[in-house]
Amino acid sequence: MEDRDSSSEKEPSSESLRARVRDARKAAQPKASDGVNESHAYGIAMRLVAELVSGLLVGFAIGWFLDKWFGTKPWMLIGFIFIGLGAGIFNVMRAARQIEAREARQRSEADQANSKEG
Repeated sequence: MEDRDSSSEKEPSSESLRARVRDARKAAQPKASDGVNESHAYGIAMRLVAELVSGLLVGFAIGWFLDKWFGTKPWMLIGFIFIGLGAGIFNVMRAARQIEAREARQRSEADQANSKEG
């Protein structure tokens, strides 16, 4: 067996270990693109899709129940699907305006803070 000389094997210094940990943490942080990180953008997209789908589902449910109640298959269903689609699109537009207003307010606050600093 081969005896290893402990002096020939050097352990990494604590500074290099700190630097590697710092680099790993920096790499693990969410990537930012124009101030919006990827998880935030995904959350916004999911909210908008949920707004649209919920409008359609509510319209479908109301139309289906009214068709069963009045015996007018499929006319109430068709009508309320279109009403639900319209409501879903309206909700998506409203949510997008709210999100854009919040983002614009955050950008203006950041610009004001940057102009005060420099």
